[in-house]
Amino acid sequence: MLNVIIKYLKGPDNWQHVAPKYFVLRKSYLYCACTSRYSRMFLSKQAHTSRLQHRIAVSVFFFISGFTFSSWASRIPSMQQQYHLNDARLGTVLFIMPLGLIVTLPFTGVLINKVSSRVLMLWGALLYVLLLPLIPAAGKVWQLSFVLFIFGASRNFLNVSANAQSVSVQAMYDKYIFASFHGLWSLAGFAGATLGSFMITHNISTATHFYIVSATTLILILFSFSHTVKETTKQQEKKPLIVLPDKRLVKLGVIAFCSMCCEGTMYDWSGVYFQKAVHAQASQVGWGFVAYMGTMTTARFTCGRLVDRYGVKPVLQVSGCLITAGLLTAVTLPTMASALTGFALTGLGVSFVVPLILSISGRNSNMPVGSALAAVSIISYLGFLLAPPVIGYIAELFSLRISFLLMAAFGIMIALLASKIKKAHAL
Repeated sequence: MLNVIIKYLKGPDNWQHVAPKYFVLRKSYLYCACTSRYSRMFLSKQAHTSRLQHRIAVSVFFFISGFTFSSWASRIPSMQQQYHLNDARLGTVLFIMPLGLIVTLPFTGVLINKVSSRVLMLWGALLYVLLLPLIPAAGKVWQLSFVLFIFGASRNFLNVSANAQSVSVQAMYDKYIFASFHGLWSLAGFAGATLGSFMITHNISTATHFYIVSATTLILILFSFSHTVKETTKQQEKKPLIVLPDKRLVKLGVIAFCSMCCEGTMYDWSGVYFQKAVHAQASQVGWGFVAYMGTMTTARFTCGRLVDRYGVKPVLQVSGCLITAGLLTAVTLPTMASALTGFALTGLGVSFVVPLILSISGRNSNMPVGSALAAVSIISYLGFLLAPPVIGYIAELFSLRISFLLMAAFGIMIALLASKIKKAHAL
């Protein structure tokens, strides 16, 4: 380098033959001329940093969704006391939020195509976290119901658009990472439930609790939004706004429907099952749900390795078998150890299905990503809504174990339908 500088000081004739390897000096600007090797290393590092920023930013929105939802769910008993609701009226009020989600799902794909997934995700997230403190502030039950309806709609906008963003991030990676976003949602659920338990234990009001959650998540939104994926206008103009889902997309939706039936059952009936079928002590009633959530959350962070090694179809087939095996174990041997094992196996099987189905649906070439995800979400979420009451009706007519036995059949359906997925449609 010193030799180059000396030759440059002696005159232009001396440095022109050497300097191009190191520096080009023109009009007081200094340019570094890199070799192709170092240039590739720099660009590769820059691209890696960019996609990592996108991944972290989208992950933050998944965390916000799970953390806010579990914070609300942890204070449902407090809401019941505050608004003096009996079990029947509480059930009606709780149905309002998923109703808002279902009603707005058909329009979500159209909105994503019009304003982009990142913009809809921003507005959905802002509305979601700002509405949270209004839930305990509503003066009457009808006002509470109205807030919960908008709350459910905003949650739908946030979730579908965040999944559309995660499809874009997945396209930047050679390895499968999609399930890690859903794993973070589950982890955020644990964090929100833990915070809720802390607030209740220390007699902190629901309003204060929700204001803290709202302020924290609002800060996360403002800091992470700038790093989300920007869709180009050219990409959006290639496909029409509204396209009816094809048979392949409906099939994927049915697979997700089967999984969501099992998820809804575990969320609403796992504690009841341990109470009435396993005859667990009061302090042990929640153990089954913990076992289910624990394996589901952990497995979603390891899903990528399995998909990269074995492929989508085998992982979905094994997932269906695990769901069936887990529920059969819990039904045929309703003891504490076997029921815990069965619920853990069910969580392991459920963990892979919905993230994989959404990632495949997002790569559908016949319709925009937002519309494809919304179509699959409509079909799948019906399972989450319909399964719990059906479980109750079957349990009333026969027994709770019989109703769980019927849910095990959905695992077999997942395995059978997954076997019909073509390689060209997999990741």
